[in-house]
Amino acid sequence: MTFRQPENLIKLNITPAKTAFLLVFFVMFKNRHFLNISALICLRDKHILPHIFKFSDFLNMTQWQAHIPYNDLPHLPPQQDIETKNILKHCITARAALAQLKQAAELIPNQSMLINTLPIMEARASSEIENIVTTTDKLFQSLQLDNDNIDPATKEALQYRNALFQGFQSLARLPLCTQTAVLVCNAIKQPHEMTIRQTTGTALKSGTTGKTIYTPPESESVIRDKLANWEKFIHESDDLDPLIIMAIAHYQFEAIHPFTDGNGRTGRILNSLLLIDKGLLSLPILYLSRYIIENKADYYHLLLRVTSEQDWESWIIYILKGVQETADWTVNKINAIRQLFEQTRQYVQQHAPHIYTHELLNLLFEQPYTRIANLESAGIAKRQTASKYLKELNDLGVLNEVQIGRDKLFINPRLMNLLRGNENEFTPF
Repeated sequence: MTFRQPENLIKLNITPAKTAFLLVFFVMFKNRHFLNISALICLRDKHILPHIFKFSDFLNMTQWQAHIPYNDLPHLPPQQDIETKNILKHCITARAALAQLKQAAELIPNQSMLINTLPIMEARASSEIENIVTTTDKLFQSLQLDNDNIDPATKEALQYRNALFQGFQSLARLPLCTQTAVLVCNAIKQPHEMTIRQTTGTALKSGTTGKTIYTPPESESVIRDKLANWEKFIHESDDLDPLIIMAIAHYQFEAIHPFTDGNGRTGRILNSLLLIDKGLLSLPILYLSRYIIENKADYYHLLLRVTSEQDWESWIIYILKGVQETADWTVNKINAIRQLFEQTRQYVQQHAPHIYTHELLNLLFEQPYTRIANLESAGIAKRQTASKYLKELNDLGVLNEVQIGRDKLFINPRLMNLLRGNENEFTPF
């Protein structure tokens, strides 16, 4: 249908921009609610339609106020063109990097080495984004210690790791959905039971000024409606690249803010699960929180720009850059771990062939902090023999023996150095 200006408007010398402005307000007045651009989508006049989009974007932008619950958070998909030239350019680069990561992970003979190490690093970084600070060493140590000897921050970061695993395992039973989010958030926040938020008064405040910067939607029915739309968008947007879907869905989940706590960490786990659900990864090993930590101010700034200005392009490009940089970084890390594994294998076979087994070497890379009981439970050796093996590896410089409280642990120092930092070099034997 082609729109023609009424004669009386022409006599008043109404421009296309002014005509669009009047049309927008006519639709708003008629429907008695904020503009839904689909009501005007039938218009095809090339002079008027661009102005309608400009006015509708302005009105959608101005309806949001930081201190008022954002119950009018627009449903997905976004109204404007998402697959811009700039976004598609970054998407191609990110997809290529992610494909290399998937291949690198699948080439590791023992994938337990990755699943037991990289999610720990993601757990530490994602928790740090929420100012829950621990260290990589503490996390690996805590896997070998009694629960009473673990500090609260480390416990909470470990729960993130467990939540990631539970979410990963749930994909075998059901597709990514609201139920997945509830499962993940409960695992993060245990022993507290997390349900869809029913309380009022939730507001996000600036850490420096204390000023309210965003108030998420309120009422369980509104939140569930937004989540149903979020879920539908994830599974019914086949025309969009999965990485673009992930970026949009992550913003929307954070904007819905469905829980009283744990939303950020839950949302970042859902990113990994979405990539697995879409077949872009086989394991939850994308260490995206590292990129977010290094660009934390941009993360929060660009999230808010989508809300306040509908600036989807900047946000999506930020996420795509993060995927690309993180995937490249992780591929290099995996390659370094493979090289260290091979050098360690050759060194132990040469200098201690009587104790070498493939199972023993795998264990030292699956659990960078190892104890005698680990060898026993893996069926590698009885306690006395296991103690002898670990002490001999300590004497060879393959392991370092440390005393933590009453616990005696053996560290794989070269592997831990790789896991702690950005460097991919290690001291040769």
